[in-house]
Amino acid sequence: MERMLAVMPKHKGTDHLKADLRRKLSKLKESPAKKGKGKHADIFHIQRSGVGQIVLLGTPNCGKSSIVGVLTNAKVNAADFPFATAAPVPGMVKFEDVQIQLVDMPPITADYSAPGQVGTYRNCDLIAIVIDLSADVTEQMRICLDFLESRNLLIDEQTPTVDGHGNVLGKRTFCICTKCDIAKPGALEALRESLKYPFEFVEVSTKTSEGLDKLPALFFSLLGIIRIYAKPPGKKADMDEPFTLPAGSTVSDLATAIHRELADKLKFAKIWGTGVYKGQNVQKNHVLNDKDIIELHFA
Repeated sequence: MERMLAVMPKHKGTDHLKADLRRKLSKLKESPAKKGKGKHADIFHIQRSGVGQIVLLGTPNCGKSSIVGVLTNAKVNAADFPFATAAPVPGMVKFEDVQIQLVDMPPITADYSAPGQVGTYRNCDLIAIVIDLSADVTEQMRICLDFLESRNLLIDEQTPTVDGHGNVLGKRTFCICTKCDIAKPGALEALRESLKYPFEFVEVSTKTSEGLDKLPALFFSLLGIIRIYAKPPGKKADMDEPFTLPAGSTVSDLATAIHRELADKLKFAKIWGTGVYKGQNVQKNHVLNDKDIIELHFA
C-alpha cells in the first residue's frame, strides 16, 4: 500500500483511492500482530478452471475490469480511478459448450507492478494486452511490452519457448482494444504500425457492446484446443462434457487422456466428424478435428 501511494499519479481522480488506502494502512499499523505461525497465501496463484486460462494485462483504467465484468459473473471493481483492482479476479466465459477462465489483474505502470504478479502470467495459457484506444496507445503498449519482454514472457526470435529445465517461457499474446466508441482517429492503425509482434487485435466497447460477442470465439481459437465427444460402443455419445485436447492431437492422445493404462490396449476407433464418413474406422495416428465424435475399441 505504501508503494502504491508513492507511485500513484496526483490528480483529482486518485483522491478517493488515496484516502481509502491511507485508512486501510492506518488500521493495519494500529492492529496488533497475530501470534503463531500461519501459512502464507499467494493471492496471485489462481487455480485453473475451464478449458484454458487467459490473463489480462494493462495500465490503469484501460478497461480490464469492465471486460471481465461484462463477459463473466465475477464481482470486479470497475471504477473511474486507477488501481481499483488490487488482486486477481477470475471469472468464467462461456463459449458454446465449454467454459474459459478470464482473469482480471491489478494494473501496471512504467515504474510499478505488484510483487508476485508475474507468476500469474507465467502460469496462464494466454496473455491479453488491454489497450485503451481513447488514450496514448503507443505509451500503453510500450509499458506492457517492457513488462513482458523483461521477464521473457513473449514468444519471439530471441526468446526460446522453454528454458533449460523445460519450463515454458513465452506465452501467446493478443490485444483487446477497448473504448472503440470514443477512440482517437487512427489509434488502432498507429498501434499496429508501432509493433514488431504479429498480435491479433479485436476492438470492443463495454458501453455499446461492440465487438464483445466476438471475444469468446476468439479466446477459444487462440487457445489452440479442440473438443472431442466420447461415444461408448453401443451407446449414444456424451455431447455435454467434451474432452479438450491440443489441436493436432491423435486418437492415441485421446485414449491417453481418458485412461493412460488403457491407451496401450487401443486397437482402433470409429469416428463421426470432419473429413470422414459416419462411423469410419481409423487408426491410432489419425489426427482429430474439433467436434469429432470418437468410439474407442480396445484389445
